[in-house]
Amino acid sequence: MNSRLMQILKELIASENALTSEYLANVVQVTSRTIRDDIKGLVYLLESNGAVISSIKGKGYQLQINDNQKFRSYLQQFIQDELDQEFVPDLPEERIKYLIKRLLLADAYLKLDDLSDEMHVSKSTIQNDLRQVKKILERYSIGMERRPNYGFKVKGSEVKLRFAISEYVFDRNERVANSSWNDQLSSLTQEKNLDVIWTIILEQIKENNITLSDIAINNLFIHIAIAYKRIKSGHHVSLYNKEQKEIMKQKEYQVAQEIVKKTEQVLEVSFPRVEIAYIAIHLLGTKLVSQTNISEQEIANVMEGEVYQLTISVLETIEKKMKLGIRHDRELIIGLGLHFKPAMNRYRYGMNVRNPMIDAIKSNYPLAFEAGIVAGMVLENHMGATIDENEIGYLALHIGAAMERRKLETGPKRCMIVCASGLGSAQLIKYKLQSKFGSKLEVIGTTEYYKLDQIAFDKTDFIVSSVPITKSLPVQVIEVNTILGDKDLENIESFVLNNGTSVFEYIKKELVFLRQSFTTKEEVLNFLVDQLLIKDLVDENYLDAVNEREAVAPTAFGNFVAIPHPITAQTDRTFLTICTLEKPIFWADRQVQFICLLNVKKNSSEDLQTMYDMLGKIVDNTALVQELVKSKTYNEFINVLIN
Repeated sequence: MNSRLMQILKELIASENALTSEYLANVVQVTSRTIRDDIKGLVYLLESNGAVISSIKGKGYQLQINDNQKFRSYLQQFIQDELDQEFVPDLPEERIKYLIKRLLLADAYLKLDDLSDEMHVSKSTIQNDLRQVKKILERYSIGMERRPNYGFKVKGSEVKLRFAISEYVFDRNERVANSSWNDQLSSLTQEKNLDVIWTIILEQIKENNITLSDIAINNLFIHIAIAYKRIKSGHHVSLYNKEQKEIMKQKEYQVAQEIVKKTEQVLEVSFPRVEIAYIAIHLLGTKLVSQTNISEQEIANVMEGEVYQLTISVLETIEKKMKLGIRHDRELIIGLGLHFKPAMNRYRYGMNVRNPMIDAIKSNYPLAFEAGIVAGMVLENHMGATIDENEIGYLALHIGAAMERRKLETGPKRCMIVCASGLGSAQLIKYKLQSKFGSKLEVIGTTEYYKLDQIAFDKTDFIVSSVPITKSLPVQVIEVNTILGDKDLENIESFVLNNGTSVFEYIKKELVFLRQSFTTKEEVLNFLVDQLLIKDLVDENYLDAVNEREAVAPTAFGNFVAIPHPITAQTDRTFLTICTLEKPIFWADRQVQFICLLNVKKNSSEDLQTMYDMLGKIVDNTALVQELVKSKTYNEFINVLIN
């Protein structure tokens, strides 16, 4: 089975719904006709291995597994075969990752002709892929050096090269199990040596009471393997003498010396003193301290002054810009403080951190990630260093946990029932609501229309009324029938579960642009912002604000979807500007065909998490996104959303 068939099979396995040939064609960059031929090949391969692919009219293809054991055995055998043979990249994303890996590990110049033969694609394809490679490497301050008759190679500081190697040579989404790391590291040294290195690290951190997270241990393990290969090639990390002397005073330097001493015996290579210092930075930069349940004032007393002030500055900035209500969360103050201390050590020595969860954090906690970006900007100003999205992802985890805690504290929605046909009817509505929503809704009372002015609106989230209410009230009114029907309950449920907002409130016909022919991210953003400028909905600097956010971390969330937006709210109301494309484009290192420019009202107390939740329901559904992308008119687009 070639990589294209495997990619199709992976998509079918991962989806609960049928997938159209158009969707699969976009994923693997071929025509729908090729997909239909590929499906025939897959049907033949799977028919004797416990699974079939059904073609569902109007919906697409769906995988059905009839014999779990037989199907799993087939996949396991295929995966083993793939490991045993040399991998040839086929998809654009695979080629880009392959090229990055080749460039980072190459000791000499690479030629286009050689790569073309090696990857079985044309030189022009390689050149196109290299443009994406160049953009990705620029994030690490790594350049591409070309030399006539020799080819090209990467150029950058040794520290930056190692960061890139740890990101791209080793799949950050790979499981942490030793066997997985051994598979990936086996090209650097023998598997038995890797086992010994792993054991040495665990023994030393245990003997010296150094607490590291699982991710930190893996980072250190990978670093030593990378350092071994680089030292053998004659490359070394550079540190200023003053910095090295400071590190040598730390306890962690002594532990690093012991790790290196034992490792040298296994690998039969001599680590320079500066390499020992670099390993010590790993230990310094990943310290963890047990959290304690103390007051905010006690936290200030025990936490280093610089760290505490940075933590408070971050939380106050987040509260000012995003109004999340988490400024005084004690667990968050402690968590961020404990994170900032080692982070400051890392950035003092120009060292980043790997985050294997970054894609999942961006997809599942988008609002927390945006708050993490705000925190990262404060940290940047304090440290005078660029904070990358790996660090932001870890900050987002702390912030996301605080947001979840606040949700638990806010309690159920509270409503008042207004009914003109007597107490009996009002009670009927009350008990129906309590039966439907349970602890999610508190009915605080019932009243008649003429007593509306006596309601305590500061303690009421919304009103359920069986009579029309024409006067303006400070809370939302949901008008229902005296005998609640399904539609009435749906309207109330929308408010209880989604804070009373509907995605359709934010989508206007004049701001939906379908089946556009743009070929770059820049073209899309320029067009969308121009449309907003024409309609006088944004200021002249709006595009700069959107690009500023993109520079921190690309807003492509997978599934062909990007949600660009400024870091802070810029507009007078909240609305979405939507664009779909005829063909996918590269948005950083992901393919995108559905773009939703998110515009948020300034100084608003709107629940942005609700907005992201609503968008999430749209963009997480592969079949839905593909239907939206195919829509040619606004009505067709909206009907797809409604259905």
